[in-house]
Amino acid sequence: MASDEEILDSIRRDPALAELLWKICEFDLSRGDHGEPVRLSSGVALEGVAGDFTGGTFFLCGDHGTARPVLYASSEGQAGLIGQSLAEALEIMIGLPSWHDCLGFSGSGDLEVMRTTAAHLGRDELSDKPGMGADRVRLAAALNLKPEAVPVLLARLHAAVSATEPDFVLTVETDDEYESLFGPWLPSRNPAWR
Repeated sequence: MASDEEILDSIRRDPALAELLWKICEFDLSRGDHGEPVRLSSGVALEGVAGDFTGGTFFLCGDHGTARPVLYASSEGQAGLIGQSLAEALEIMIGLPSWHDCLGFSGSGDLEVMRTTAAHLGRDELSDKPGMGADRVRLAAALNLKPEAVPVLLARLHAAVSATEPDFVLTVETDDEYESLFGPWLPSRNPAWR
């Protein structure tokens, strides 16, 4: 599997790959500045490497030369690990339609609730963006990533977010902690999914 730096270099060198990554995952290397000073509870180094359209930031945690966990911080004050390496985080983001919503509608981190949410999101994607599945396969191949089944990716995402505490809790200068990425809502909150 490619290292974090090899993956980032591949994206930087290939504008078409960067564009496809943006289309599928909203992962943009030009948006790596979070805008406010943050740190991890453990003091482990943080490197902002990308952002999304909502103002969220993807950070690599730890020192260069190792597989570094990826932490996502939203612009609304939620943060948590989403993968144990950049490759794992990208596999999750590529393979899970609307991974943000899988977390937001997780019933505070219930894996079974996340499975129900993912099923709804998968059906939504099929009807709204019928060609997206082929784009996901093409993107994974271009990055030399292994496509996995949605249940496997959900389990990995759940495990990553669950491993955020205690060492990867994101704080601001005032020592205020970001909230968990696990949202309290259930799929029944979305009227289209009833």
